[in-house]
Amino acid sequence: MSRQCLSKWVGRYREHGEAGLVDRRSVPRVHPTQIGEHVVARIDHLRRARKWSARLIAAELNDTGMAVSVATVGRWLVRLGLNRRRDLDPTGQVNRTPRTITADQPGAMVHMDVKKVGRIPDGGGWRAHGRNSPKPVLPGAPKPPVRAPGYVYLHSIVDGYSRLAYTEALADETAATTIAFWSRAHAFLTAHGITGIERVVTDNGANYRAAAFTAAVHATGATRHQRIRPYTPRHNGKVERYQRILTEEVLYARNYTSETQRTEAIKTWNVHYNYHRPHTTAADQPPASRLPHGVTNLMRSYI
Repeated sequence: MSRQCLSKWVGRYREHGEAGLVDRRSVPRVHPTQIGEHVVARIDHLRRARKWSARLIAAELNDTGMAVSVATVGRWLVRLGLNRRRDLDPTGQVNRTPRTITADQPGAMVHMDVKKVGRIPDGGGWRAHGRNSPKPVLPGAPKPPVRAPGYVYLHSIVDGYSRLAYTEALADETAATTIAFWSRAHAFLTAHGITGIERVVTDNGANYRAAAFTAAVHATGATRHQRIRPYTPRHNGKVERYQRILTEEVLYARNYTSETQRTEAIKTWNVHYNYHRPHTTAADQPPASRLPHGVTNLMRSYI
């Protein structure tokens, strides 16, 4: 035994007697580099409420002045029992694509899909007032008739290489509406330097099976319209994943008082997604960072 070790034990015995000779934990009493409880609470909130990954949470904390690394956030997600996707999903499903199909350049493969969501009536829907709560009626006013609010159809397109995305809230999903959306989406991609679209991937919806839609795709220079295998949404996984992000970060992130308010929120978030939100495919940079260099000024105009 070294003199230093013996001196330590003698000092403990003189100060505490035999009780001082009991083994103690080697963990330091003070952790100067450990993050505070408020940071841990913030990590827990961002993971549960927004279902963000460790990279997104670390980027958000660094933007707000809390210097935390991705590895630290990952370790705390493990400690909190929130590191796996099924820990957040009430059904316990992971919903991940086992194999990723990659595009080698912008426009090599673009993905389209439509998401059907309930229309929000003026004044807010059941998420704002509860499922069984009646709508407020002024004294003496006749009781309004009960009408179903209907649906809104979110048409989206995602570039498979850069993950640049464009979404519009439209009234239906007919072939004519889809063709008009394709025209505007194609103009959006072209304005961002994605000029040579090779393949357009869609599901087997009636609007995509229409011959007029395929003709419209070919008329804009796309060489191929590919429809995925029926009942296999993972083959169109990039736009499906984008829609899940859209759902978690916009559609159900807050209570809206009207459909117009939510539509404006989608437009604002679309700018955030393309030009500000970090994406793992783009090395934690926004999707617009993978666009051709000639669109820098255009990006600033959109921001």
